[in-house]
Amino acid sequence: MGKDYYKTLGIAKGANDDEIKKAYRKLALKYHPDKNKAPGAEEKFKEIAEAYEVLSDTKKREVYDKFGEEGLKGGASSGGGGGGAETYTFHGDPRATFAQFFGSSSPFATFFEFGPGGNSRTFAFGNDDMDMEDPFDLRMSGARQGGGQGAFRSHSFNFAGPGGGRMTNQKDHAQDPPIEHDLYVTLEDIARGCAKKMKISRRVIQPDGSTKKEDKVLTINVKPGWKAGTKITFQKEGDQGRGKVPADIVFIIRDKPHPHFRREGSDIRYTCKLSLKQALCGTIVEVPTLFGEKKTLNLTDEIVKPNMVKRIQGQGLPFPKEPSRKGDLLVSFDIKFPDKLSQSIKDILYDTLPN
Repeated sequence: MGKDYYKTLGIAKGANDDEIKKAYRKLALKYHPDKNKAPGAEEKFKEIAEAYEVLSDTKKREVYDKFGEEGLKGGASSGGGGGGAETYTFHGDPRATFAQFFGSSSPFATFFEFGPGGNSRTFAFGNDDMDMEDPFDLRMSGARQGGGQGAFRSHSFNFAGPGGGRMTNQKDHAQDPPIEHDLYVTLEDIARGCAKKMKISRRVIQPDGSTKKEDKVLTINVKPGWKAGTKITFQKEGDQGRGKVPADIVFIIRDKPHPHFRREGSDIRYTCKLSLKQALCGTIVEVPTLFGEKKTLNLTDEIVKPNMVKRIQGQGLPFPKEPSRKGDLLVSFDIKFPDKLSQSIKDILYDTLPN
Protein backbone atom coordinates (compact mmCIF):
# COMPACT_ATOMS: atom_id res chain seq x y z
CA MET A 1 0.00 0.00 0.00
CA GLY A 2 1.23 3.47 -0.87
CA LYS A 3 1.08 6.58 1.26
CA ASP A 4 -2.31 8.14 1.95
CA TYR A 5 -1.62 11.85 1.51
CA TYR A 6 -5.20 12.80 2.37
CA LYS A 7 -4.96 10.93 5.67
CA THR A 8 -1.60 12.59 6.37
CA LEU A 9 -3.19 16.04 6.11
CA GLY A 10 -6.42 14.91 7.77
CA ILE A 11 -8.66 15.97 4.89
CA ALA A 12 -11.25 14.35 2.64
CA LYS A 13 -10.35 13.21 -0.86
CA GLY A 14 -12.54 15.92 -2.36
CA ALA A 15 -10.92 18.75 -0.39
CA ASN A 16 -10.45 22.04 -2.24
CA ASP A 17 -7.26 24.13 -2.44
CA ASP A 18 -8.15 26.28 0.56
CA GLU A 19 -8.78 23.21 2.73
CA ILE A 20 -5.45 21.71 1.67
CA LYS A 21 -3.59 24.91 2.50
CA LYS A 22 -5.38 25.27 5.84
CA ALA A 23 -4.54 21.69 6.80
CA TYR A 24 -0.89 22.08 5.84
CA ARG A 25 -0.57 25.39 7.70
CA LYS A 26 -1.98 23.90 10.90
CA LEU A 27 0.07 20.69 10.84
CA ALA A 28 3.33 22.27 9.65
CA LEU A 29 3.25 24.74 12.53
CA LYS A 30 2.39 21.95 14.97
CA TYR A 31 5.21 19.60 13.93
CA HIS A 32 7.95 22.06 12.93
CA PRO A 33 11.20 20.78 14.51
CA ASP A 34 12.04 24.23 15.91
CA LYS A 35 8.87 24.02 17.99
CA ASN A 36 8.09 20.33 18.44
CA LYS A 37 10.89 18.28 20.00
CA ALA A 38 8.82 15.10 20.47
CA PRO A 39 10.18 11.87 18.96
CA GLY A 40 8.88 11.41 15.43
CA ALA A 41 7.89 15.06 14.97
CA GLU A 42 10.57 15.73 12.38
CA GLU A 43 9.57 12.70 10.29
CA LYS A 44 5.92 13.77 10.56
CA PHE A 45 6.94 17.27 9.41
CA LYS A 46 8.53 15.73 6.32
CA GLU A 47 5.47 13.56 5.55
CA ILE A 48 3.21 16.62 5.80
CA ALA A 49 5.39 18.55 3.34
CA GLU A 50 5.36 15.72 0.80
CA ALA A 51 1.59 15.33 1.07
CA TYR A 52 1.07 19.05 0.58
CA GLU A 53 3.38 19.22 -2.46
CA VAL A 54 1.43 16.45 -4.18
CA LEU A 55 -2.12 17.53 -3.30
CA SER A 56 -1.52 21.25 -3.98
CA ASP A 57 -0.33 20.49 -7.52
CA THR A 58 -3.22 19.81 -9.89
CA LYS A 59 -1.31 17.46 -12.20
CA LYS A 60 0.34 15.46 -9.42
CA ARG A 61 -2.94 15.17 -7.55
CA GLU A 62 -4.77 13.94 -10.66
CA VAL A 63 -2.22 11.15 -11.19
CA TYR A 64 -2.17 10.29 -7.49
CA ASP A 65 -5.97 10.08 -7.30
CA LYS A 66 -6.03 7.61 -10.20
CA PHE A 67 -2.95 5.53 -9.57
CA GLY A 68 -1.86 6.18 -5.98
CA GLU A 69 1.68 6.80 -4.77
CA GLU A 70 3.11 3.93 -6.82
CA GLY A 71 1.64 5.32 -10.02
CA LEU A 72 2.75 8.87 -9.21
CA LYS A 73 6.34 7.91 -8.46
CA GLY A 74 6.42 5.24 -11.14
CA GLY A 75 5.49 7.63 -13.90
CA ALA A 76 1.86 6.72 -14.59
CA SER A 77 0.18 9.31 -16.77
CA SER A 78 -3.34 10.63 -16.50
CA GLY A 79 -4.03 8.79 -19.75
CA GLY A 80 -3.43 5.45 -18.11
CA GLY A 81 0.02 4.54 -19.44
CA GLY A 82 3.41 4.57 -17.83
CA GLY A 83 5.89 4.83 -20.66
CA GLY A 84 7.90 8.04 -20.68
CA ALA A 85 5.58 9.85 -18.31
CA GLU A 86 6.82 12.29 -15.72
CA THR A 87 7.69 10.81 -12.35
CA TYR A 88 7.58 12.59 -9.01
CA THR A 89 10.18 12.31 -6.27
CA PHE A 90 9.96 14.39 -3.11
CA HIS A 91 13.05 16.61 -2.87
CA GLY A 92 13.49 15.63 0.77
CA ASP A 93 13.68 19.12 2.33
CA PRO A 94 10.47 19.91 4.25
CA ARG A 95 11.95 23.21 5.46
CA ALA A 96 12.14 24.44 1.87
CA THR A 97 8.44 23.65 1.42
CA PHE A 98 7.73 25.46 4.70
CA ALA A 99 9.80 28.49 3.66
CA GLN A 100 8.00 28.83 0.33
CA PHE A 101 4.60 28.58 2.04
CA PHE A 102 5.25 30.90 4.99
CA GLY A 103 8.01 33.11 3.55
CA SER A 104 10.35 32.00 6.33
CA SER A 105 11.89 28.71 7.41
CA SER A 106 10.78 29.36 11.00
CA PRO A 107 8.25 32.13 11.73
CA PHE A 108 7.97 31.40 15.42
CA ALA A 109 10.40 34.05 16.62
CA THR A 110 13.28 36.25 15.65
CA PHE A 111 15.08 35.16 18.82
CA PHE A 112 15.76 31.76 20.28
CA GLU A 113 16.27 31.43 24.04
CA PHE A 114 18.57 28.85 25.61
CA GLY A 115 18.92 28.14 29.31
CA PRO A 116 17.37 30.16 32.13
CA GLY A 117 16.21 33.69 31.41
CA GLY A 118 17.64 36.82 32.86
CA ASN A 119 21.04 37.77 31.52
CA SER A 120 20.45 37.30 27.81
CA ARG A 121 23.18 38.23 25.40
CA THR A 122 22.84 39.03 21.72
CA PHE A 123 24.65 37.02 19.10
CA ALA A 124 24.46 38.79 15.75
CA PHE A 125 25.20 37.66 12.22
CA GLY A 126 25.64 39.63 9.04
CA ASN A 127 26.82 38.67 5.57
CA ASP A 128 29.90 40.60 4.50
CA ASP A 129 30.17 39.83 0.81
CA MET A 130 27.13 37.85 -0.28
CA ASP A 131 23.49 38.91 -0.56
CA MET A 132 21.55 38.30 2.62
CA GLU A 133 18.18 39.97 2.90
CA ASP A 134 17.58 39.50 6.60
CA PRO A 135 20.39 39.91 9.12
CA PHE A 136 19.34 38.16 12.32
CA ASP A 137 20.04 37.96 16.01
CA LEU A 138 20.13 34.98 18.30
CA ARG A 139 19.98 35.45 22.06
CA MET A 140 21.88 33.04 24.24
CA SER A 141 21.26 32.94 27.97
CA GLY A 142 23.67 31.90 30.68
CA ALA A 143 27.45 32.17 31.02
CA ARG A 144 29.62 30.08 28.71
CA GLN A 145 33.21 29.08 28.86
CA GLY A 146 35.60 27.35 26.51
CA GLY A 147 37.91 27.75 23.55
CA GLY A 148 38.76 26.16 20.27
CA GLN A 149 37.41 26.87 16.83
CA GLY A 150 37.02 25.30 13.43
CA ALA A 151 34.17 24.34 11.12
CA PHE A 152 33.13 21.04 9.67
CA ARG A 153 30.41 19.82 7.37
CA SER A 154 28.36 16.92 8.63
CA HIS A 155 28.20 13.62 6.79
CA SER A 156 30.88 13.09 4.16
CA PHE A 157 33.18 16.10 4.36
CA ASN A 158 34.99 17.47 7.39
CA PHE A 159 36.91 20.68 7.89
CA ALA A 160 39.10 21.37 10.89
CA GLY A 161 40.34 24.88 11.39
CA PRO A 162 43.30 25.87 13.58
CA GLY A 163 42.71 25.42 17.25
CA GLY A 164 39.98 22.80 16.85
CA GLY A 165 41.12 20.46 19.63
CA ARG A 166 39.15 18.18 21.86
CA MET A 167 36.85 19.59 24.50
CA THR A 168 38.38 19.60 27.97
CA ASN A 169 36.75 19.05 31.33
CA GLN A 170 33.56 17.78 29.75
CA LYS A 171 32.42 16.32 33.05
CA ASP A 172 32.69 19.70 34.72
CA HIS A 173 31.34 21.93 31.96
CA ALA A 174 27.99 21.38 30.28
CA GLN A 175 27.49 22.65 26.73
CA ASP A 176 24.46 24.58 25.59
CA PRO A 177 22.48 23.22 22.63
CA PRO A 178 23.77 24.07 19.13
CA ILE A 179 22.56 27.34 17.65
CA GLU A 180 21.10 26.62 14.22
CA HIS A 181 20.24 29.01 11.45
CA ASP A 182 19.25 28.47 7.83
CA LEU A 183 21.68 29.77 5.22
CA TYR A 184 19.92 30.32 1.90
CA VAL A 185 22.10 29.78 -1.16
CA THR A 186 21.18 30.32 -4.82
CA LEU A 187 21.24 27.44 -7.27
CA GLU A 188 23.96 29.29 -9.19
CA ASP A 189 26.11 29.26 -6.05
CA ILE A 190 25.44 25.55 -5.58
CA ALA A 191 26.39 24.92 -9.22
CA ARG A 192 29.75 26.71 -8.98
CA GLY A 193 30.51 26.65 -5.26
CA CYS A 194 30.98 29.83 -3.27
CA ALA A 195 32.29 31.30 -0.02
CA LYS A 196 29.88 32.88 2.46
CA LYS A 197 31.40 35.17 5.06
CA MET A 198 29.33 35.62 8.19
CA LYS A 199 30.24 38.25 10.78
CA ILE A 200 29.50 37.31 14.37
CA SER A 201 29.74 39.20 17.64
CA ARG A 202 30.34 37.27 20.83
CA ARG A 203 31.50 37.83 24.39
CA VAL A 204 34.72 36.30 25.67
CA ILE A 205 36.21 36.05 29.14
CA GLN A 206 39.39 38.02 29.76
CA PRO A 207 42.21 36.79 32.08
CA ASP A 208 40.98 39.17 34.82
CA GLY A 209 37.48 37.67 34.67
CA SER A 210 35.85 40.57 32.80
CA THR A 211 33.97 40.10 29.55
CA LYS A 212 34.81 41.66 26.20
CA LYS A 213 32.86 41.84 22.96
CA GLU A 214 34.70 40.21 20.08
CA ASP A 215 33.85 40.43 16.39
CA LYS A 216 34.81 37.60 14.12
CA VAL A 217 34.22 36.55 10.51
CA LEU A 218 33.35 32.92 9.85
CA THR A 219 33.89 31.66 6.30
CA ILE A 220 31.64 28.93 4.94
CA ASN A 221 33.04 27.29 1.81
CA VAL A 222 29.98 25.91 0.02
CA LYS A 223 31.10 23.12 -2.29
CA PRO A 224 29.52 22.49 -5.73
CA GLY A 225 26.47 20.24 -5.53
CA TRP A 226 25.88 20.40 -1.78
CA LYS A 227 22.36 19.30 -0.97
CA ALA A 228 19.81 21.33 0.95
CA GLY A 229 20.01 20.29 4.59
CA THR A 230 23.81 20.04 4.66
CA LYS A 231 25.06 21.26 8.04
CA ILE A 232 28.26 23.25 8.61
CA THR A 233 29.30 23.41 12.26
CA PHE A 234 31.61 25.91 13.92
CA GLN A 235 32.59 24.37 17.22
CA LYS A 236 32.42 26.45 20.41
CA GLU A 237 32.03 29.82 18.66
CA GLY A 238 29.22 31.13 20.88
CA ASP A 239 29.40 33.52 23.84
CA GLN A 240 32.09 32.61 26.35
CA GLY A 241 31.15 32.72 30.01
CA ARG A 242 31.79 31.03 33.32
CA GLY A 243 30.73 27.47 33.98
CA LYS A 244 29.74 26.30 30.50
CA VAL A 245 31.34 25.31 27.23
CA PRO A 246 30.19 27.62 24.40
CA ALA A 247 27.51 26.26 22.12
CA ASP A 248 28.37 25.24 18.58
CA ILE A 249 27.10 27.36 15.72
CA VAL A 250 25.43 25.36 12.95
CA PHE A 251 24.51 26.72 9.53
CA ILE A 252 22.07 24.62 7.49
CA ILE A 253 22.20 24.99 3.71
CA ARG A 254 18.81 25.80 2.17
CA ASP A 255 17.84 26.44 -1.45
CA LYS A 256 16.95 30.04 -2.12
CA PRO A 257 13.79 30.06 -4.30
CA HIS A 258 14.74 30.52 -7.96
CA PRO A 259 12.59 32.41 -10.51
CA HIS A 260 13.00 29.70 -13.18
CA PHE A 261 14.27 26.44 -11.70
CA ARG A 262 13.49 23.98 -8.93
CA ARG A 263 16.04 21.51 -7.62
CA GLU A 264 15.26 17.79 -7.67
CA GLY A 265 18.34 16.09 -6.28
CA SER A 266 21.12 16.90 -8.75
CA ASP A 267 18.57 17.58 -11.52
CA ILE A 268 16.84 20.91 -11.93
CA ARG A 269 13.39 21.42 -13.38
CA TYR A 270 12.19 24.21 -15.65
CA THR A 271 8.55 24.74 -16.61
CA CYS A 272 8.04 26.00 -20.17
CA LYS A 273 4.75 27.75 -20.92
CA LEU A 274 3.08 26.99 -24.26
CA SER A 275 -0.18 27.95 -25.89
CA LEU A 276 -2.53 25.17 -26.96
CA LYS A 277 -1.75 26.05 -30.56
CA GLN A 278 2.00 25.60 -29.96
CA ALA A 279 1.42 22.34 -28.13
CA LEU A 280 -0.69 20.85 -30.93
CA CYS A 281 0.95 22.34 -34.01
CA GLY A 282 4.58 22.34 -32.93
CA THR A 283 7.03 25.06 -31.99
CA ILE A 284 10.67 25.83 -31.20
CA VAL A 285 11.49 27.07 -27.70
CA GLU A 286 14.61 28.46 -26.05
CA VAL A 287 15.28 27.00 -22.62
CA PRO A 288 17.48 28.92 -20.14
CA THR A 289 20.17 27.14 -18.16
CA LEU A 290 21.90 27.82 -14.85
CA PHE A 291 25.11 28.56 -16.69
CA GLY A 292 23.78 31.48 -18.76
CA GLU A 293 23.47 29.87 -22.18
CA LYS A 294 20.21 28.80 -23.79
CA LYS A 295 19.31 25.42 -25.24
CA THR A 296 16.98 25.00 -28.21
CA LEU A 297 14.17 22.46 -28.12
CA ASN A 298 12.72 21.65 -31.53
CA LEU A 299 9.14 20.53 -31.00
CA THR A 300 7.89 21.13 -34.56
CA ASP A 301 7.23 17.43 -35.18
CA GLU A 302 5.74 16.65 -31.77
CA ILE A 303 2.48 17.08 -29.96
CA VAL A 304 3.30 18.34 -26.50
CA LYS A 305 1.17 16.67 -23.84
CA PRO A 306 0.77 18.07 -20.30
CA ASN A 307 2.79 15.20 -18.76
CA MET A 308 5.65 15.34 -21.27
CA VAL A 309 9.17 15.93 -19.94
CA LYS A 310 12.25 16.66 -22.02
CA ARG A 311 15.66 15.94 -20.54
CA ILE A 312 18.73 18.03 -21.41
CA GLN A 313 21.71 16.09 -20.14
CA GLY A 314 24.51 17.65 -18.13
CA GLN A 315 22.74 20.94 -17.45
CA GLY A 316 21.86 20.25 -13.83
CA LEU A 317 23.85 20.55 -10.60
CA PRO A 318 27.12 18.76 -9.81
CA PHE A 319 26.90 15.48 -7.91
CA PRO A 320 28.02 16.18 -4.30
CA LYS A 321 30.53 13.33 -4.20
CA GLU A 322 31.53 13.58 -7.86
CA PRO A 323 31.46 17.28 -8.89
CA SER A 324 32.84 16.54 -12.36
CA ARG A 325 29.49 14.92 -13.21
CA LYS A 326 26.27 16.92 -13.44
CA GLY A 327 22.60 16.11 -13.29
CA ASP A 328 20.14 17.02 -16.03
CA LEU A 329 17.79 19.87 -16.84
CA LEU A 330 14.22 18.57 -16.88
CA VAL A 331 11.81 20.60 -19.00
CA SER A 332 8.10 20.31 -18.12
CA PHE A 333 5.32 22.06 -19.98
CA ASP A 334 2.48 24.26 -18.79
CA ILE A 335 -0.06 24.41 -21.60
CA LYS A 336 -2.47 27.32 -21.50
CA PHE A 337 -5.93 26.45 -22.72
CA PRO A 338 -8.22 29.20 -24.10
CA ASP A 339 -10.93 30.46 -21.77
CA LYS A 340 -13.56 30.52 -24.51
CA LEU A 341 -14.06 29.28 -28.07
CA SER A 342 -16.41 30.65 -30.68
CA GLN A 343 -18.91 28.27 -32.22
CA SER A 344 -17.15 28.44 -35.59
CA ILE A 345 -13.85 27.36 -33.99
CA LYS A 346 -15.65 24.57 -32.13
CA ASP A 347 -17.12 23.33 -35.41
CA ILE A 348 -13.68 23.31 -37.06
CA LEU A 349 -12.11 21.44 -34.16
CA TYR A 350 -14.99 18.99 -34.01
CA ASP A 351 -14.59 18.14 -37.69
CA THR A 352 -10.78 18.11 -37.58
CA LEU A 353 -9.77 16.42 -34.33
CA PRO A 354 -10.05 12.63 -33.94
CA ASN A 355 -12.59 11.23 -31.52
